[in-house]
Amino acid sequence: MIRTGLATREGTAADNADAAKVYRLADGTVGAAVVDGIGHGPHTSATSPLLAEVAARVSARRGPLAGLLTAAELIADKGADGKEADAVAVAARVIPGDDITVINWTGDARAYGWNGQRLELYTDDHTVGAQLRANGVALEIAREHDNWLRTSLARATIGTVYTAGVRDRLVILTTDGVHDQIPTEALEALVRQHADASQALADALVRAAQPDRDGYRDDATAIVIRH
Repeated sequence: MIRTGLATREGTAADNADAAKVYRLADGTVGAAVVDGIGHGPHTSATSPLLAEVAARVSARRGPLAGLLTAAELIADKGADGKEADAVAVAARVIPGDDITVINWTGDARAYGWNGQRLELYTDDHTVGAQLRANGVALEIAREHDNWLRTSLARATIGTVYTAGVRDRLVILTTDGVHDQIPTEALEALVRQHADASQALADALVRAAQPDRDGYRDDATAIVIRH
């Protein structure tokens, strides 16, 4: 049995630009996708659920790489008004009886795994800040570039959608409204506390996201997948 939980909470800016979807095939295979729309507004908020739906359904059938690339085609053109939505995303597929969860992502949406003892981050943020840190640039300088995305769903190609295989029996997909606004120690404590209850863990993660020093709290979304 593959059990899942999904939760999302609107931030302090109007309109939730996050979206998530879990889709289950007849044989029990699960496809899941978390989408974080770039910016806020009715257009982005209306498009993000469509992207999540397409990504999850195709991920279940064809794998998360195909899921994200198919969703990307929906927003690859800027549209007649030049205002087509864009997003970052992470998707997963879990096949019953398989011991590997396949993850694909683009941007700064994340996937974590929990093996019962430690929480492991399996994705790297596709941001300028993360790239600078990887190349030894001072943390205080790199931190100023964490909101600069190096890639996004609308620009996604096979070369910019990365892949990971996770053997942990619990996998968590999050938007930055969760992992950027919950300290790592607190995040791991919540996983440890609710590891046996997928929906309770998803609810706890989005509920725990705290405002920053300016009072801003981003949209927060999480999917939990448990074998």
